[in-house]
This record gives sequence, structure tokens and C-alpha cells, in this order.
Amino acid sequence: MQELIDRAKELLADKTVARVLGWKAGDLPYDPEPAFFETIESLDNFVYDGFCGANLSKYMIEASRLEGKTLVCLKPCDTYSFNELLKEHRIDRDKAYIMGVGCRGKLDINKIRQMGIKGIESISGAEIEDSCENLRIQTIYGEKTCSYKDAMLERCHVCKGKEHKIYDELLGESQNTTDADRFEEVRRIEAMSPEDKFAFFQSELSKCIRCNACRNVCPACSCRKCVFDSNKFDSSQKANSDSFEEKMFHIIRAFHVAGRCTDCGECSRVCPQGIPLHLFNRKFIKDINEFYGEYQAGDDLESNSPLTDYKMDDIEPGHVTERG
Repeated sequence: MQELIDRAKELLADKTVARVLGWKAGDLPYDPEPAFFETIESLDNFVYDGFCGANLSKYMIEASRLEGKTLVCLKPCDTYSFNELLKEHRIDRDKAYIMGVGCRGKLDINKIRQMGIKGIESISGAEIEDSCENLRIQTIYGEKTCSYKDAMLERCHVCKGKEHKIYDELLGESQNTTDADRFEEVRRIEAMSPEDKFAFFQSELSKCIRCNACRNVCPACSCRKCVFDSNKFDSSQKANSDSFEEKMFHIIRAFHVAGRCTDCGECSRVCPQGIPLHLFNRKFIKDINEFYGEYQAGDDLESNSPLTDYKMDDIEPGHVTERG
């Protein structure tokens, strides 16, 4: 991490960049926050470790409106989102200095808690330079340990790859973390009866408190003014008397990002209720792959989404397949 901080200070000092977009320590040792750093001194508060899961691509929408370049730290998976925002003309490439940072998988504090580890005071082994296989967790009850791999975010187990798709400079090494099938959970839900599917999603979506965290963090939700912020038709209500509206918020949002979602998993990561919102998006990705051929949003800057392109051999709009 120190190499990253030193390099950021150099680029600020010689005015190559006007600011740095990275992470700062949060209130808790496992809760770093996205942050802008505009002075060399402020970079002393910069952190980058296994808990820095936030995808910083979306912050570049606002940064592109500022004077000068912004150094933005992007993990390999984040660069897919950055590319997609470039394709949609939501960010200015000339306003970004992309520092591709290494990644060995990001950690999920909720998974650690689910192992029965409570009263956490500090965690070691999450440092980006540390290649140890276990985390050492100091709690008020004594020291605990757990496997780094077992504490990783779900999305890291189905990682798209550790190659940065766009960058100006690379720092740090990445490790392959893929050890699961990306669409296994989707297929499990597809195999359910219609009644069981309805019950599953009703149970999950009923937890929603309409905090809008999923929308706010999603790089594909890049509108500066969202229809759900409108006071018309009560669409901005945090809690609706009609539970149907609660569900429609997520269903409409999933359709909105279909073909553009890079499967970064940020929606599920930030959900305070633990709703697996990424499953909606992943279902669309799976169907797009089956209907139009494999496509990964943000993989490059040239290809069009199958949903915004046309080919003579595209399936007919009324095509129905035999799926669960």
C-alpha cells in the first residue's frame, strides 16, 4: 500500500493529477470509505486493503466535471464498469488517470460474523501486501482466526478475471480467486416451481427499506436525476403501503441495467438488509448469453450490448424457451 501512496503523492506533487480518488479509514477497522484526496498531506489517511470493496468507477461521473485529472484507483473488476461508463459517455477519459491496483479478493465482514466471530476490535492479514491464507481477528473475547478465502465476497468467488481492461499505470499483483460457478444460484432458482420462486423473492424483497443504497452505488444507474426521486405518484416513498411498489422498484431497476450491468455486485454488497439483488442482474446476463451468445458488459470499448444491437439471426421477440 505504501508504494501506492507514494506514487499518488508524486502525481499530485508534479500536478499530473489534481486529486486522488481512493479509500480512507472508516469508523471501524473493516469499514473503509471512498474518498477524494486533494493534498499530499491528506494521503496519509489513504488505505487499501481487503475490505476496500467499493467500485470507484461511478464517482468519476462527478469527478469528470471538476478541473484537472483525477487519479482513480480501480481493481480489475472495476475497469469493466469504467469502460461501460465511457461507452455511455457518462465520464471523460481525459479527466482520469487510472491506477490499476492489485486484488486478491475482497472481504465480507458479514461472512466473518456468520462464523460466530463477534466483538471485533482489529483484523490483520487483510493488507494488500500480505499473502497469508488466514485472517487474525482480535476480539473482546480473544484472538480468532478464519480463512481469507472463506471471508471473501460472493462476487470474488465468481471473479471475471484479474486483468485490468483499461489503465494508465499498474501497481500491485492480483491473484485468481475464481472457484465457483457464476450462474449456479440462478439455475437453482430457475428450477423452483413458480410458487416457490414467488415465495423466495417475496421473502427477500420484503426486507427492503427503500434506502436506495443499491441504486446510488450502481455504476449502471448513472442518471443524475432518478425517476424514483420524483414526488409524483409517490415513487420516492421510503416505505409504501402497497408492497407491490416495493418489489417493482427492484424489478424496474433490473430491467433498466439489463445488458449494461457488469455484475460488479455492488448492489448486494451495500444492501443493509442483505438482499441478494445481484441475482436479478445475473439472471438477465445468463439469458442474454443464451439468446445472443456470451457477452460481458465493459469487456471492451467497441462492442454493443446485444439489447442495443441488431443481427439478422437474433431471436424473435416472442421467442419462448423451456426454462424453469
